[in-house]
Amino acid sequence: MTLSTIQRLDKILLGVIGAVLVLTVGIFFYSTDFFSLTYAREDGFVEYGTAIFLFLASVVLAMNARSLKARGAGLAVACTVFYTLLFFFAAGEEISWGQRIFGWETGETFQEINKQQETNLHNLIVPTPWGDFHLAKTLFGPILTTILLLYLVFLPLLYPRVGWIKRLADKFAVPVPGTRHAVLALAASLVIAAIDVSRKWEVYELIFSLLATSIFLLPQNRDKTT
Repeated sequence: MTLSTIQRLDKILLGVIGAVLVLTVGIFFYSTDFFSLTYAREDGFVEYGTAIFLFLASVVLAMNARSLKARGAGLAVACTVFYTLLFFFAAGEEISWGQRIFGWETGETFQEINKQQETNLHNLIVPTPWGDFHLAKTLFGPILTTILLLYLVFLPLLYPRVGWIKRLADKFAVPVPGTRHAVLALAASLVIAAIDVSRKWEVYELIFSLLATSIFLLPQNRDKTT
């Protein structure tokens, strides 16, 4: 894709993020029941949108890996392929690998150890001597949220100012968000924190998937990651 095409796609994605935030606030004030039971419901618009954009993010990363390979950037290729697989995995996990789409039954093992009795890993309950360890509430909850906020809000500010962070990000081909991404991530965090309604985190995941696609298309360090 040409740079002008990428820039147009980036503007569209940023516009969609803004629209989602406005729609989210509007629906919250209209009806919290509609928000939970229709807008952000299981297997609804928000959840499938998240899966689609996580998958598209993985496609963009795969394209970036191909470009890096043509340039002979071995380590950058390996890292980008890893990021590609990570986002492809996240897309599959979001929809339980198509279980409810295709209607297959959950295996006996997952019925016993999965909180929602689905074929995915993020809802696993791992027994420990200190009690059950819920991945969704710990590793995929506040820990992941903190990491994402550090990546989305603080890395864009530190990358051009702190030499060793810049060198590490470039060495491992980490697509660095731009200031526009940091502003939108902060705005989304404030909106999600302000509204008190069940399933609001589903919207947060959708916004992250849109941001990720935009970042991978047009990061700060495009010359090092695409």
